[in-house]
Amino acid sequence: NYLYFIVTDNKNDIKIKYQGVLPDLFRENQGVVAEGRLIKKEVLLADKVFAKHDENYIPASIKNQLEQKKYWKKNY
Repeated sequence: NYLYFIVTDNKNDIKIKYQGVLPDLFRENQGVVAEGRLIKKEVLLADKVFAKHDENYIPASIKNQLEQKKYWKKNY
């Protein structure tokens, strides 16, 4: 089964058609990179989908380790 979602730059939209598991960080209003090929003028058949994150992102497993060792500060 294919998943469909819309990617926009708030001026133009493109429909993404993708079969697979989306990344954990994938959600509405999140940046995304999709690799694939256009199958129609405004439809991309994606082979890969990556969720983008900002420079402050840290994986939960690493954050937990830092918290356990008391190296994590909440206000970085």
